[in-house]
Amino acid sequence: MEAYNVTSIKIPLDRVGVVIGKNGETKKMIEDRMNVKLEIDSNDGMIKIFYKEGDLNFLKARDFIYAIGRGFSPTRAIRILDDDMVMYDTINLSHLSKKNIMRIKGRIIGKNGSMRSYIENVTGAMISVYGSTILIIGYPQEINTAKKAISMLIEGMPHGVVYKFLDNEKIRLRKINIEQ
Repeated sequence: MEAYNVTSIKIPLDRVGVVIGKNGETKKMIEDRMNVKLEIDSNDGMIKIFYKEGDLNFLKARDFIYAIGRGFSPTRAIRILDDDMVMYDTINLSHLSKKNIMRIKGRIIGKNGSMRSYIENVTGAMISVYGSTILIIGYPQEINTAKKAISMLIEGMPHGVVYKFLDNEKIRLRKINIEQ
């Protein structure tokens, strides 16, 4: 019999159904594509990932599940599975009061999602604001730029200053692409 290892990840209960998907489709896609077996406990949000000895695809499966657990839809989080260079970074706001978390989340999202969309469009990163965390998915440079813009918002800088920073980044990145 083949040896299996197991790793676990716990996600919020309200996100368990998203990992499972309609008629189990998301769960099955993860299992088939990453060559793992998932055991999902709907009562506590604990997900066990069983994988074959030496197969590192379980790491991608874990990261994908984590991204869904932090508010991403499977169709947006799939970028983690599609590209080995794509990673994520988490900004944790749990050290702040609930009132401050709500204020900061509002600043990052912006009116009708305008700030988050602008950061995503300029950087190429994807952002999820969920609970007391902000998750950024992308290439390292995309994440760094998005994280800098988000940090500016957390520090209370005016939106105009952050837009200007992002516009300058866009110009800088365009120049780099032209030179390559």
